[in-house]
Amino acid sequence: MITGVAESNDGMFAEFLDDFFAECEEHLTSIRRTLLALEPSIAQPRLSRDLLNELFRGFHSLKGLAGMVGVAEVEQLAHHLESYLRALQQEQLRLTAEGFDALIVGTQLLEQLVVARRTHAALPPTEPALARLAALVTELAPPLAPTTISAASSSASVAPFSSEEQAKLAAASTRGDQVWLVTFIPTPELAKRDINVNNIRGRLQQIGALISAAPRILSAGGVAFDFVVASHTDETTFAAWQQDGLTYAPYQPVAPAHTILEISPPLAPAMMIAPSNVVRVDLSRLDELMQLVGALVVSRSRLTDQLAALEPLVPVAEWRVLQETTLALERQLRDLRTGVMRVRMVPISDLFARMQFVVRDLARDLHKQITLDLHGQDTEIDKFVVERMLDPLLHLIRNAVSHGLETPEQRLACGKPSAGVIKLRATTTGDLVTINIEDDGRGIDPQQIESRARALGLLAGDALLDPAQILHVLCAPGFSTREQADHISGRGVGMDVVAKTVRELGGTLMLETQAGSGTRFTVQLPLTLAIMDALIVQAGGQTFAVPLPVVREVIRIQPERISVIEQNELLLYRGQPLPLIRLARRFGLVETTQDAGFAFIIGSGRTTVGVAVERFLGKREIVVRPLNDPLTHVAGIAAATELGDGSVVLILDTPALMRSI
Repeated sequence: MITGVAESNDGMFAEFLDDFFAECEEHLTSIRRTLLALEPSIAQPRLSRDLLNELFRGFHSLKGLAGMVGVAEVEQLAHHLESYLRALQQEQLRLTAEGFDALIVGTQLLEQLVVARRTHAALPPTEPALARLAALVTELAPPLAPTTISAASSSASVAPFSSEEQAKLAAASTRGDQVWLVTFIPTPELAKRDINVNNIRGRLQQIGALISAAPRILSAGGVAFDFVVASHTDETTFAAWQQDGLTYAPYQPVAPAHTILEISPPLAPAMMIAPSNVVRVDLSRLDELMQLVGALVVSRSRLTDQLAALEPLVPVAEWRVLQETTLALERQLRDLRTGVMRVRMVPISDLFARMQFVVRDLARDLHKQITLDLHGQDTEIDKFVVERMLDPLLHLIRNAVSHGLETPEQRLACGKPSAGVIKLRATTTGDLVTINIEDDGRGIDPQQIESRARALGLLAGDALLDPAQILHVLCAPGFSTREQADHISGRGVGMDVVAKTVRELGGTLMLETQAGSGTRFTVQLPLTLAIMDALIVQAGGQTFAVPLPVVREVIRIQPERISVIEQNELLLYRGQPLPLIRLARRFGLVETTQDAGFAFIIGSGRTTVGVAVERFLGKREIVVRPLNDPLTHVAGIAAATELGDGSVVLILDTPALMRSI
């Protein structure tokens, strides 16, 4: 019985942790968005109360959540961020660039701590961030009435106590313990004697109750550590430790006129009682629901085929009723599919907000002036696609900042404004979302790419690099224009990851660049990967499905418009030569007719390709079934689906077909 209860409690705590991580993600997303809105107010005498209150609530909520699940590092850091914001709310401090940077660094560290806890990884150190925040509010802490204290520690002060620390202080007072403020300033000489902060902490814990410990940045540089300890030990114990870098004084706080209170600002009554109309659902449950919708799509398709076979046997009046019922069922099923997909959709603004932090940090590190121009932040895309695109988009942004944009001096010398511009845009067209990452920098030098490709053996000695092949070389594994790697990737570093991820998501990656003017990467992705509309085609006696969003046009092939150059067929299409792929020949199938009569056009710009097939069988709504077995992977095949008659049809990988030529 007891074992069962323990197992039940473990399961409940695991579910609670999942909720904790989800709540943290929501609060951090809101905090990042609010910080970006607050940044223009740096050094202004008055700050937006709404923005400050929103930030305070976010950090306060994180502190409370971390306290409930026992993540002390998150709780402590959120508490220090909360204390600094409270000083800004009460107008005891003015928001400076240094203070805003501390908020940014603290937010990023909170995210790292949460991720480390979720993945069971080592927690990053928090002491530097805590010391930085403590230094910002140190002049607002309760002053001390020192009796025996050196000049080095006379300016020491303690950050406001948390509720737990206040309880420890009250318990010490009840016991009649003397409360001391002990300051330790580490030096290289002390380190050689194995006297460090952990050593001092251990000493103090042996003589009494350690109430608080906090790092502090000294005005002349360096770090000091302030300990508040309650003990019955005689003062002579501390006096003997002075040679080990310690100073001490009785802790006697005197409340000033502007003491920072630990009382949180009351929430508005409406905020406390307003019910939430948001329900958090695990993504795996939505996947299961989407699979059920997919099964209904297949069943509906099978029903349609069976009814078509019965049409000659049913009277016209009864057939009309059956047809109307079938069409109503099709509309309702499509509405159901759209509704489930909308639940999985999230705005891309959260992804774009992360890029703003990346650009800000890189611009500071590289001493560049950058304007980030965002468009289409309300564009919605599947949650799974957003998560997969985080790292690729991060690579493209880093490359644009580090190698795309010039320094202010270089831009002025070229007649450009000192501040570079990066445009990040998202738009939807049908079932496709297009993301553009564009900069107005120096562009990509084809000669540099060509020489580097030859050095790495990616290009034969006498081969020429066509502009359309630049992207292919950039995305080669291990390609880089830099001899040595650093923390900021050059163009090409990580591009293989970008291309692979986009390809796995069923999308396409395109590149446009002009020396001296800039570079633009275009990523096209399906809005969702589970259910889509497709063209059903036949080639070589086999049936294939082509994702409808990637098909630009369907044309009839006229044999006299086909020419052969070096065993490659070109089709005259709208006055321009168009590479032609015969699908049956591409997969080694026997062509049932001498000349394929139709073709569908895919790609854009220089990547436009025509794919010849024997005939089109119609448009269908298909359920995408991934091919997970490595032995079934074939270049040009992305997945499989099931038609209404129970037959399995392969889904074409159109980006792979375009790359094949």
